[in-house]
Amino acid sequence: MDKRVYTYDSTLRDGEQCEGITLSLEDKLRIVRRLDAFGIDYVEGGFPASNPKDIAFFEAVRAMPLAHAKIAAFGSTCKKGVPAAEDQGLADLLACGAPVVTIVGKTWDAQVTRALQTTLEENLRMIADSVAHLKAAGRRVVFDAEHFFDGYAANAGYALACLRAAHEAGADSIDLCETNGGALPFDVERVVSEVVAAFPGQAFGIHCHNDSGCAVANTLAAVRAGASTVQGTVNGIGERVGNTDLLTVIANLELKCGVTCVGAGSLRNLTSLAQYVAELCNVSVPAHHPYTGTSAFAHKGGLHASAIARFPEAYEHERPEAVGNGARMLVSELAGKASLVQKAAMLGIDLVDAGVDVQAILDDIKEREARGYTYEVADGSLALLLRRHLGTYQPAFTLESLRVIIDDREDTGALAKDATSEATVKIHVGDKRIVATGEGVGPVGALDNALRMAISECYPEVSSMELVDYKVRLLDESQGTGAITRVTITTADGRGSYGTVGVSENVIEASWNALVESIEYGLLRLC
Repeated sequence: MDKRVYTYDSTLRDGEQCEGITLSLEDKLRIVRRLDAFGIDYVEGGFPASNPKDIAFFEAVRAMPLAHAKIAAFGSTCKKGVPAAEDQGLADLLACGAPVVTIVGKTWDAQVTRALQTTLEENLRMIADSVAHLKAAGRRVVFDAEHFFDGYAANAGYALACLRAAHEAGADSIDLCETNGGALPFDVERVVSEVVAAFPGQAFGIHCHNDSGCAVANTLAAVRAGASTVQGTVNGIGERVGNTDLLTVIANLELKCGVTCVGAGSLRNLTSLAQYVAELCNVSVPAHHPYTGTSAFAHKGGLHASAIARFPEAYEHERPEAVGNGARMLVSELAGKASLVQKAAMLGIDLVDAGVDVQAILDDIKEREARGYTYEVADGSLALLLRRHLGTYQPAFTLESLRVIIDDREDTGALAKDATSEATVKIHVGDKRIVATGEGVGPVGALDNALRMAISECYPEVSSMELVDYKVRLLDESQGTGAITRVTITTADGRGSYGTVGVSENVIEASWNALVESIEYGLLRLC
């Protein structure tokens, strides 16, 4: 397969329909800029008159200089019984000034009679009249054939008649929508092949949902069958279980199918784009997400890591650098010496040149993990442990004592929300003894504040470190409040983020140990 496939992003409309995701006007404009720089062909902005935010979006985006992307406004065909020239919805689409207009129309006969409550003939009129009206106004028109695959299965003749109405009215692209997300790839490929054959010269696109977990596969199948435009959202966000992940589709088409979408140069920004949009959506890219997840090229088993060092293709289907990601070696009780040596190198530590007993370090790690530690998400703690074995570890400070007080002055039982915490730490930095007290909503926040107050004069660099995630796990629930507790902390600084871990029967002690290592490793990163 050697051709050009166009990309159509619907993150700002379909993506925002994902439960829990709301984008501000500025968020939307930032995403447009990033998608444009990445090389996306069409960016759908939403309904131009559905709410004040979308009205403001189209006003703002008109003044935005875009290097590549074209903005699409989304709406529906004219209403039943209303000529397209008199339809307010179509008038709003034209008034917003978007160069591309995408209108959705019914192609499933049951939807026409039950949802629209009109005749099959009137629906054909609505499609043809709307497309022709928008084309006469000089717009590029995309017709989204809603529920097409269900409609084709129920009444292929009528579904094709709907496409014919859009085709004869001049639709630039007819995008077949797998709206319910239940189709399978072999069915999609067969149907798209039949449709493409029925309309020579007409451009077709594909729009899939992921309810059966096949959105990406269905999209690739449609391209094999002749679709020239792929619709989707960044990271696959969308209603129910989501839409096609446009970034995964792009990577597969570029790297595996010989198809040009954005080009190899832009493809190297795939991971950063996924992370950027996720951050604006206030979510995280799932760790195991294809291509862009932090675990997409992570290796844990000792045999895997050993093979990767000599033959990366053994366990990496593509080079992570091609999509802007990187390989990661995970150190655990499953790891071998090769894993540990490679992981240490990634942390800037050369165990081979140091001449240390790598097996002894590995045995220590395995023994610690048997007691509850985990280093898969705790690079900071692992780096400090390696330095202890190398004899190069120097503590930035030492603890004399700490005390935490929980103060709840109002007895409102389980509904109490007014408790505060106070922590006092006595710290030694060199020959200097420092006592500091910090407050916080919880005990860990209070400890964090107290520790920073104590060492900030000696280590002003701590101001650039921020505790961004805190997790607690009971490792033996059967022991109740006496169970071993593992605390993992994620800290961010100007260079990225890293994790540390603490383990104890006392959750405060486990938290303190993880907190201390987060500060110590953060200081090492700045050296």
